[in-house]
Amino acid sequence: MAAAKSYDRLSTAVPSLRLMSLCESKTVSFLKPLADHHGVDFSNLSKPMQPDNNISLALLFAALPIASYLEMRQRGFDVSAVRYEDLVARPLDMCRAVLEFCHLPVSLAELAVKAFDMDSQTNSSFAKSAIRHFKEQELTPQTKTTLNEMLKKLGLPLIGEPCIVEGTLSSC
Repeated sequence: MAAAKSYDRLSTAVPSLRLMSLCESKTVSFLKPLADHHGVDFSNLSKPMQPDNNISLALLFAALPIASYLEMRQRGFDVSAVRYEDLVARPLDMCRAVLEFCHLPVSLAELAVKAFDMDSQTNSSFAKSAIRHFKEQELTPQTKTTLNEMLKKLGLPLIGEPCIVEGTLSSC
């Protein structure tokens, strides 16, 4: 949900993303083949639902790649995930874990953490200063139920549950 809410705020500041959100039924059609591959029918998301419907689209953008990631792991690919929440909470530890996983010098971790202090999008519509003042939309119970059904079909944690999937790197 954190990624979905971030995308929703971002779509408010960036005209092309906002247009995509407003034309959600067309955007959902674009994602349909990937959803079909995972056995998810989200045709009910292609019709206006509630004011928080942009969150629905944003959650699709976040959930479908996670489902693809899990499928790659099931097929034997050596890939691992990094939780954004862990990276923000313990940046040095998580950078060390990522560098170690990639067989890179762990001594680069402190330099990597310094990069987090900078906004890499400072002079763009994606800048933190451009989107931080937008309010997060709240989920209606109806939309939450619909999205949880989709997440369940994808084999992903439901809204409100920790999103720790198989192969997630840890700093412990």
